[in-house]
Amino acid sequence: MLERLSGGLDRLRDEAGEGTVTRRRLLTAVPGAAGLLVLGGAATAGSVSAARPEHTPRATTKPRTPPKESAPAKPPGLPTQKKPIFTLADYRRMSSAPPFPTDAVALTIDDGPHPIWTPKILHLLDKYHVPALFCMIGNQVLGHEQIAKTVVGAGHQLANHTWSHPTKLAGKSGPQVAKEIARAQAKIQKTTGYAPKLFRSPGGDWSPTVLREAARAGLLPVDWSTDPRDWSRPGAPAIEHRLMAARPGQIMLCHDGGGDRSQTYTALKKVIPALSAKGYRFVAL
Repeated sequence: MLERLSGGLDRLRDEAGEGTVTRRRLLTAVPGAAGLLVLGGAATAGSVSAARPEHTPRATTKPRTPPKESAPAKPPGLPTQKKPIFTLADYRRMSSAPPFPTDAVALTIDDGPHPIWTPKILHLLDKYHVPALFCMIGNQVLGHEQIAKTVVGAGHQLANHTWSHPTKLAGKSGPQVAKEIARAQAKIQKTTGYAPKLFRSPGGDWSPTVLREAARAGLLPVDWSTDPRDWSRPGAPAIEHRLMAARPGQIMLCHDGGGDRSQTYTALKKVIPALSAKGYRFVAL
């Protein structure tokens, strides 16, 4: 290519010597020659570039391994109790809680949450500033999540009352009992953000196995000392009469789930203010 360029320039010089080259011919010849030089340089650079190995950037840091998600911490187990809590004195002994007032009683409400009766009872408790322990069934929280959240938002305590409320829990194996407790605990905590500390066996059906599995789950077993048998719907006056027989230091049982609880609600509308008038103080567990 350089030879071609040199030859072209020689011809121009010859023509200039003969007086035949024109300004226009000179201008057209020079860019052409320059273009050949540029093309020649590009071709040379291309061949050099093709021969040079491609540059690979060197990693300056090692790839970061994403952290593994840790499983939720399992609550520490508790000593297995020989019997459940029946009174406030039992509760204090097993939980090391501060002393209760001498005129204290505790109200516990089982088998909810219920879309009708739980809100009604919540309104009643709020009216008289009464705290309560709601023993919730896991598969009742399922589908009634907002009601369960409302119970916690109102300042009440929750207890684990199994996942499906089996009527003969004491006759089940350890793994079966553990599953009932664990499923309910997970659902209640995920829904409300509150992790129950207490466990109530359906129907007060206790056994060494049930007590052991409750302890392994980090839960204290709680029963009751005043049972109006409101679940059987004996009539509002009968429920009222039995609840009014409660004495200081006792744990009272009522229900907001499991069916029509209009009798329970009617009785509580009279019992709560009547016991307060007697000087009883409602406390939360």
